[in-house]
Amino acid sequence: MPDFVKQIPEGDTHERDVCAHCGYVAYDNPKIVAGAVVAHAGKVLLCRRAIEPRAGFWTLPAGFLEAHEQPEDGARREALEEAMARITLEGLIGIYTVRHISQVQMFFRARFEGPPDFRAGHETLEARLFAWEEIPWPEIAFPSVIWTLQTWHTGEDGMRDIERFSVKA
Repeated sequence: MPDFVKQIPEGDTHERDVCAHCGYVAYDNPKIVAGAVVAHAGKVLLCRRAIEPRAGFWTLPAGFLEAHEQPEDGARREALEEAMARITLEGLIGIYTVRHISQVQMFFRARFEGPPDFRAGHETLEARLFAWEEIPWPEIAFPSVIWTLQTWHTGEDGMRDIERFSVKA
């Protein structure tokens, strides 16, 4: 394993891990998350997480992009993996920056490709459609899920900075 030192590479503005032998710069870039609000007849698809973090809490089908994957493809893949649902995307709801964990989260509006057909995937305890007034708000896994659902519900689209909101998770 090479020896890395903290330094500001020439022409850069941030301190980075740089290999002391060859000068390779190990960039620490944010992770990108893609997901969807899958709606049918005014209800939204939520998945109860079977894995950490926040196992047992409800979330939208979403997850990290794979290398070379487009966000739209990632959102469709995550819906299939977590809820065994084939979906069609209808547009971007919002982009959320989660600075403290170095994530950028992108959520899309979506619908089922046909009649609602879903079930729990391997990372999900259960999948269910909820009417707005049925959503278990105290059991929502992540603040960005709350903001995304609120944005979907109002019909607004846009970008949000997660650090401007104060939501108890």
